[in-house]
Amino acid sequence: MFHVKHYARLLDIYVQQLTRWQRVKNLVGPATLSEVWTRHVADALQLLAIMPNATRWLDLGSGAGIPGLILGIAGREREMFHVKLIESNARKCAFLTETARLTGAPVTIINARIETVIAEQRETDVICARALASLNQLLDWTEPLLKSGIMGLFPKGRDASAELTDAVRKWSLTYDSIPSRTDPQAQILRVTALSRVDS
Repeated sequence: MFHVKHYARLLDIYVQQLTRWQRVKNLVGPATLSEVWTRHVADALQLLAIMPNATRWLDLGSGAGIPGLILGIAGREREMFHVKLIESNARKCAFLTETARLTGAPVTIINARIETVIAEQRETDVICARALASLNQLLDWTEPLLKSGIMGLFPKGRDASAELTDAVRKWSLTYDSIPSRTDPQAQILRVTALSRVDS
């Protein structure tokens, strides 16, 4: 349904921009640039395969636009598809703004701290966040939205089990774990319901 080759030209613009900006602003781990198509692009696109019918996405701590800006590029031809990118770093927002302009990605860039604007983002189908914070912190930020029925997609690495163990002390959550297509040690936690454990 979402094929990298279909959006290759626009995704290539993204990769070129990422490489150019990386020289002056550390957007991603330098060692990952040589594997950008698998480590970043394909890794982001797999979220669309999990939620193919979602059109309103919210990406927390967007940084280099992974996954949010990449999702916007892939979904730009879909009716009503839109991604909101929340990023507190102004220079990263400059990268996101320029790359969105060059690719025509249907995104809105919000230069703010997550906790100051998250409660206003209720017109959302899916919240995502990659390499941003622990699951506990993500659930703290997104609690008002997840409790209202919005879904969370949180890519996690080898520490996913430990993060879940820590989170269930505070939260009662309904979730499933989806194996990553790009990293055998990673998984994507899909959270569909959330409430606080009674103290």
